[in-house]
Amino acid sequence: MSRILLHPSGKSVECAPGDTVLMALERAGYALPSNCRAGACGECKVKVTAGQFDQGMVLDMALRREERRQGYGLMCMAKPISDELVIEWGTADARPRLFPPREQLPFVITERQALTPRVVQLHLRPVDQLLRYWPGQYVTLGQPAADIPARAYSIANAPRPDGELVLQVSRSSGGLTSPWICDQLRSGDRVALSGPYGTFIGDPSVDTPVLCLGAGTGLAPLLALSESALRRGYRQPVSLLLSARGEADVYGQGLMAWWQARHPSFQAHITLTREKREGYLFGRIQGVLPSLFPDLSGHTLFIAGNPRFVDACMGTALTLGARAERIHTEGFFVQQKPLIPDAEHLLLP
Repeated sequence: MSRILLHPSGKSVECAPGDTVLMALERAGYALPSNCRAGACGECKVKVTAGQFDQGMVLDMALRREERRQGYGLMCMAKPISDELVIEWGTADARPRLFPPREQLPFVITERQALTPRVVQLHLRPVDQLLRYWPGQYVTLGQPAADIPARAYSIANAPRPDGELVLQVSRSSGGLTSPWICDQLRSGDRVALSGPYGTFIGDPSVDTPVLCLGAGTGLAPLLALSESALRRGYRQPVSLLLSARGEADVYGQGLMAWWQARHPSFQAHITLTREKREGYLFGRIQGVLPSLFPDLSGHTLFIAGNPRFVDACMGTALTLGARAERIHTEGFFVQQKPLIPDAEHLLLP
């Protein structure tokens, strides 16, 4: 058993043999940012100031050689091999924020629905224990025993008393998991989920207008966040701006229209990037955003979609006065096969 020491708080976390640093932190309830969980995106990069660890297989683009020499590592793959590992992470108090994730919880698919030609929605209910999570987090779903790797899917609904989860899965060309979900899974099938994961949850103490920007199935965590805010009577305006290529790629209009009718503080906008249709805006979000929200200095933003979309929206938001510390992002990452690093970089002296 190794001990992970968090600097500057001085708090410590036990890490079981074989566990990664990220797994140990999450089990203890600490919200270390993460995304791909495969050493490919670099979201969980932190500096290790003392101790040794096996970095495992990671992509060079996620952890450059110079960063390795400076002591940085990717905590989703790093496994301690010394009795103590000191990492620079967190605040002076390092308050726990997450529910510890659990592995392979059994769920039953109670409903399956094709939302668009590429997106399937699943409703799942727990067989035994409810999965506790924050709106905006995600779970992993797959069937590793059948060589179908587990992949991350955001939960599209706020927590419910019966524990039902809603997942929206977009078919990925060349992948294994999303075709299995979209083509083979049916109502009544039993699957196993792991989670919750992720830190796309914001700060519950913030009381500002909220703007959600999404593209594709980036809508899923934004629906969960919006539903949660409306259900608890959030007093500030909540706006959602969704980008889609064409009308056939748009889903969720009925739910958002109901929210607008029931909650005057909620407003939804949909913009199409490849066709003009009555009732929709036209153009990419970075083109339509300035006319809708010319001043974002007082807003909290949640942005979800592919990494290029997230980067473009974030850049535009900053030019409109958004404060960087109030921008929360979830860049859906296409996972790649990690590369094996050079032997000299496997261990941190």
